[in-house]
Parts: sequence; structure tokens; C-alpha cells
Amino acid sequence: MPEPEVSAVERSAISKVCWRLTPFIGLMFFINFLDRTAVSFAGPNGMTKDLGLNAAQFGFAAGIFFLGYILLEVPSNLALHKFGARRWLARIMVTWGIVALLFTWVSSVEGLYFLRFLLGVAEAGFFPGAILYLSLWVPARHRNKVLALFYVAQPLTIVIGAPFASALIGADGLMGLAGWRVMFFGVAVPAIVVGVIAWFYLVDKPADAKWLTAAERSWLTSELAKEEKAKGGSHNILATGALLNGRVWLLSFVYFGLIYGLYALAFFLPTIISGFEAQFGSKFSVMQKGFITAIPYLPAAFALVLWSRQAAKTGVKPWHVGLPALIGAVSIPVALYMNSPAATVAVITVTACAIFSALPNFWAIPARFLSGAGAAAGIALINTVGNVAGFAAPFITGWVKDATGSFQAAMLLVGGFMFLSAVLTLVVARQGESLGDRAAAPARSA
Repeated sequence: MPEPEVSAVERSAISKVCWRLTPFIGLMFFINFLDRTAVSFAGPNGMTKDLGLNAAQFGFAAGIFFLGYILLEVPSNLALHKFGARRWLARIMVTWGIVALLFTWVSSVEGLYFLRFLLGVAEAGFFPGAILYLSLWVPARHRNKVLALFYVAQPLTIVIGAPFASALIGADGLMGLAGWRVMFFGVAVPAIVVGVIAWFYLVDKPADAKWLTAAERSWLTSELAKEEKAKGGSHNILATGALLNGRVWLLSFVYFGLIYGLYALAFFLPTIISGFEAQFGSKFSVMQKGFITAIPYLPAAFALVLWSRQAAKTGVKPWHVGLPALIGAVSIPVALYMNSPAATVAVITVTACAIFSALPNFWAIPARFLSGAGAAAGIALINTVGNVAGFAAPFITGWVKDATGSFQAAMLLVGGFMFLSAVLTLVVARQGESLGDRAAAPARSA
């Protein structure tokens, strides 16, 4: 009987992709997210004081990264489609590593703005490129699993990265540098090293993967070709069509709300924790603050995996994105009305779990109805709109905090944007087309 043989090939091919590519792309994403959020650890640990920053200036410095990213994101993803992921992702990583290294010697507010903008230009296209790359390796029924394994690197960046960054900050005086400068140096070097390795390690497509057997290469190539052909018609759109597609724009606004919550949390959580001393009289060392910052993200990593597994059983439905968005919308403003550090961190943990549960399920969607250059442009556009939130969230959060003297009003605004994401998922459902598509049917037994 041929079916068991096909199932065995499918199982082994997907397993090899999961273990060969996903951890490495996840490592790249880990370093990527650590480098872009390193400023959040530097700020309350000497940088804000040394450069004379107020909350609005800090928020602008954090957010201007995304303006640089937005300018080149779509062109970068189209270049990846043209030149191949191996070359392009490696090039992006080495470039941003070099720019990240320059933060070690930043000496003014203007210099910080410039380097944050330049870092965004250097990183442009990495995240949507990584999503596109992994989407081109597995059929849609397995994509949710692969993207969840990839996305777990983001919360783990804080779980591991916050104590790591704190340890580097604690090395104050090393090489004659302030601790926050040592931290910038320490998180930049791995990007350059791993970027060089990526040039030799990655493979552009299954047909070129020598670590797959001939049968596995044949099965993957055939399945992916069938899937591309099945998309056909209006879904098989060119890059220009993807940029004008109503569904792409609707998904972009869903993503905007999720990312607004993600980066408001990522950039200001260390500052909120540093404020516990004034708010509650609690005193923590730099390392303790690093571990407290990491607390919400470890449960978030588990929630991400478990929620994605649940979605894989039924296919992604609107509530797989909308329900976590709604929970996040309620919990994030509530957190700052708690009466102790422990209660505040506990509610923030709920928010982190909600945000990270929604994101990988969201990204399982676009490649199911976009292909070729349309997929490259559409995925990049969605991420570009998300990066508008990445700029707006830290800047507006900092500005509102300066204007009101606390984070409460700013977090209410964050909750509002996440509520918008929850509502828009219902709009998609009411249009008569679930977020899962036909291709999102549960994976058959392998």
C-alpha cells in the first residue's frame, strides 16, 4: 500500500525541516529581537541618565528604529525573493550586527536617534523574510507548527536575554566602558558571528537540501508545487496586487494592535519594574530587575506552544487570534492598578501570554492565500503596518507618561489598540472567510 510510505516520508521530511532549520532561524530571531530591544535594558540602567533622556525622548529613540525598518521592508523582502534567503538573511544579520556594535560608543541624544534609525534600516526585512522562508519549506497544514517553534524564540529572548543583558551591565568598567555600553557590545557580536554562519548553513529551497533524502526532497517539492497551483486565480496575485488587497490590509490592522501591545511591553517593562522602588518602596539590584523582567515571558513561551498546538488540531480560527487579543486588551491596563510588585508582574504575565499566543497563529495565515512575489510583498506589508505600531507604541507611551506622570493612561491606550485587533478578527469572520482558509484544515495523521 502506497499511503503508509507517503506518510513516513512526510513525517521524516517535516521532522528534518523542524529540527534543521527552525532552531537556527529561531536563533537568528532571538539575536534580532535582543538587539532591537537592548535599548530597553540600557535606558533605566545608566543610558537615560548619561545621555539626559526624558521618557518621551527614550520612547522616540526606541520607536525611530521602526521608521528605518519601514522604509526598506517591502523592497528587502522582494530582494530576498529574487536573490534567495541564504544570501539575503545572512547579509541583513551581519549588517545589523555592525550597526548594533556602534551603540557601544554613542555619546548624544542625536547620535542615539541616528543609530536607532540606522539599525532599523539594517534589520529591514529580516522578520518577514524569515516568515516567508519558513513558509516556503512546508505545506500549509504543517506551517502552524513550524512558525510556533520559530516564534517561541521571541519570548525566550527576554527570558534568557534580560538576565544576560543585566549580567553585561553588571560588568561596569570592563574595557573602560559603562555597564550599559558593555551590554551593547556583548549583544552585537553574536549577530555578526551567526550571520556569517548563516551564509554557509542555510539552503534556499527543499530541492537543494542535501540533508534530505531523495524521497523527502521529491515529496516536499511536489506538495509545495501542488499548493502553489491550488492557490491560483485571484489569490495568486503579483506584488502590486498584494499591496492593494483588502484582506492583506485588514490583517495588517489586526497585526498593528498586537504589535502595539508587544512593543509597549517590551520597551517599557524594565522601566516599569525600575519604578517599583518609588511606587511600592521595593528595592532590587540590576540582576534582580533582569530576572523580574524575564518572569512574564517564560509562561508566555509555554502558552505560545500550547495554544498553537490547539490551533493545529482544528485549523486556525478567528478566536485563536481574537480571544488572546481580547485578554491582552483587558489585562495590560489592569496590571498598573495592582497594589504590589508581585500582583503587577502576575497580571503582566497574563498579557504576555495573550500576545504571544496570538502572534504565531496570525502568521500562519498570509502564506495560505498569497504566493510568489505576492507573498513576499503581502507579508512585508503586514509587518510594515505592524512596525508603524512599533514606532508609535514606545513614543506615545513615553509621551503620555511624561504628560500624566504615570503609565496608567498609556496602558489604557495599549489595551484599546489590542481590543481593536480582537474586533477586526470578528470582521474577517463575518466576511464569510475564516482566518484559517481551506489550507488550514487540521494536519492529517502522519
